[in-house]
Amino acid sequence: MSLILKKFTKSLAWQILFALVFGIAFGAMLHMIADPSHSLYSYYQFSIVNIFQPAGDIFIRLIKMIVLPIILSTLTLGIAGLGGSKRLGTLGFKTILYFEVITTIAILLGLFFGNVFSPGEGVSLSQLGHADVSKYITQSAEISDKPHGLIVMILDMIPANIFKAMSNGEILPVIFFCVFLGLGLMQLPDKQREPFIAFLKVISDTMFKVTNIIMRYAPIGVFALMTVTIAKYGFSSLMPLLKLVAVVYLAMIVFTLGVLGLVCKLCKFNIFMLLRILKEEIIIAFSTASSETALPKIIEKMEAYGAPKSVTSFVIPTGYSFNLDGSTLYQSIAVIFLAQLYGMELPIMQQVIIVLTLMIASKGIAGVPGASILVLSATLGSVGIPLEGIGYIMGVERILDMGRTVVNVIGNALAAIVIARWEHLFDDNKAREYEKEYISHR
Repeated sequence: MSLILKKFTKSLAWQILFALVFGIAFGAMLHMIADPSHSLYSYYQFSIVNIFQPAGDIFIRLIKMIVLPIILSTLTLGIAGLGGSKRLGTLGFKTILYFEVITTIAILLGLFFGNVFSPGEGVSLSQLGHADVSKYITQSAEISDKPHGLIVMILDMIPANIFKAMSNGEILPVIFFCVFLGLGLMQLPDKQREPFIAFLKVISDTMFKVTNIIMRYAPIGVFALMTVTIAKYGFSSLMPLLKLVAVVYLAMIVFTLGVLGLVCKLCKFNIFMLLRILKEEIIIAFSTASSETALPKIIEKMEAYGAPKSVTSFVIPTGYSFNLDGSTLYQSIAVIFLAQLYGMELPIMQQVIIVLTLMIASKGIAGVPGASILVLSATLGSVGIPLEGIGYIMGVERILDMGRTVVNVIGNALAAIVIARWEHLFDDNKAREYEKEYISHR
């Protein structure tokens, strides 16, 4: 007992884990009075609206507050330190190539699991609840009328107003601006460049200190967010779609340990060590269903693990728009599930269309609110599956979102190490020292 208490007081990961468990338990109790006909429903509504939801939103907002300043300062520093536009071009090409290969593997693995385990077979539409998804269908129709894929991606990357892009929390335009800012800094004489570089370094170091302060609130935020999730949805919505949830999570585990594990082995390190290093970020990402909550600490940890700032500050933020392994894996399974639900056959050519659509759509509308559902809508439309079918899986959307967020986080952390190794910039000695220090302190 004393050992558990000691770990709880010293380890943030243990504190967050306990908060997650208590949030599930407390949320389950609150769900018992979530029915408007229950005599205690007013207390349920008050606690969710005035206590737990705000407490969770505070944590999300605190993280969002520091994400863009961290990207702006660290990425500009990294670009300025690369030594030339040619080096940047090489880094960018390798990063996008790696993202495309891994994302394609995720899509193919999702199709494989969907076809082999058939999560939609034997499920009756009458068993399922149906959420209103008209707003997503409307958004999907609006997006389909616009240019797609590469054209949209390029246009969305170029900010007409960088301050507006920052105020809207748009990561991709900020990355684009930072690349040009870093390239501009390279052209300045040392006398002009060095003071600004020193200023950016102070901003970067300060933001990481602020991150450490904010993370002290993480257990409270995780507890509140998990309580709200379970209190609102409970576990009853899982039962009719339990096979879908099980297949998606099994595929994510196989992808993480199998595909990403193989990538780790090729890069001469261990996937389980990476998971151990990222355990706090994994728990936070899972409980909040938001990749942004883990971004600052991932950049910090991967740099400490041996990947240089010039790589981590470019690869990890870029991955938030281009390397959504968990999301594309889930979406490919969801398409097969809905086709089976409607009794539709998907021949090989239509499944090839699914792969191509997911590869394009997942980049073309990155950063749009509800992007995962919008990508799924675009994919369903490409193979003739009714878009209203999305409403049947909305009851477990949050549970699935939590899992795919974890895979996205792990994939982006790994990408920084892979690209650093590919560029021959990874510091093995630093990695070994970090592993020893990390294990000894935990």
